[in-house]
Amino acid sequence: MAKLFFKYGTVFSAKSLNLIATAHNYETQGKKVLLMIPFMDTRSNGNISTRAGFELKAEMIDTDTNVVDVFIEHLNKKEKIDCVLVDEAQMLSSKHIDQLRDIVVRFNTPVICYGLRVSYTLELFEASKRLFELSDKLEEIKTICWYCASKATHNLKLVEGKPEYKGNPIDIGGLEKYLPVCYNCYVNPPIEKELKGV
Repeated sequence: MAKLFFKYGTVFSAKSLNLIATAHNYETQGKKVLLMIPFMDTRSNGNISTRAGFELKAEMIDTDTNVVDVFIEHLNKKEKIDCVLVDEAQMLSSKHIDQLRDIVVRFNTPVICYGLRVSYTLELFEASKRLFELSDKLEEIKTICWYCASKATHNLKLVEGKPEYKGNPIDIGGLEKYLPVCYNCYVNPPIEKELKGV
C-alpha cells in the first residue's frame, strides 16, 4: 500500500539533497519518478537544485494546477510513475496536498513531500498543516542551530542583520535571509556572530 510522506526540516537541512538522492535511488533501479516544485519558488527556474550543485528538472505547480491531472498526463504518455517527489511543499495550497493524497489512494503511488514545517513567524504553512493532517508518515530532517550545538527547529529571518518576526510567511530567500536556529536562539539570537556567506 502506497503512502503519503512529509519530510520536513528547517532551512539548510538538506531537504532538496535528500529528494535528489531519493530520485537517484529510484532511477538506479530503472524506476520512474515524477518531480514537482511550486511555481511560486522563483529561484527554481523549473529545477530542483541544491547548494551542492545537483539539479533535476521538475514539473511546475501553479496556483490553479491540478496535480492529479499532471500525474495522469504522464500516464497517458505511457510512463509508469513509481514515485512522486515534491520539493518546497510548504508553498503549495491545501488543495494541492489533497490532490497528492488522491494520487496515493487512486493510483497506489507513493508521494514524498519535502518542505518547511513553520515559517519565520512561527506559523504553520497552509500546505504543511494539511500534510500533518493527511500524511501516513512524518519524518524530521535534522540539522544544527547556526549559533549553538542544539538541534535547529526554527527559521530565523534577518533583515540588515536584525531579526524579523512579522510579515508575509512566504518570503523566498536563502542564506542571505534565513538561518536555521533552535528556539532559544530564535528568541534571543547572538547576532554579533559573523554570518558566513551573508
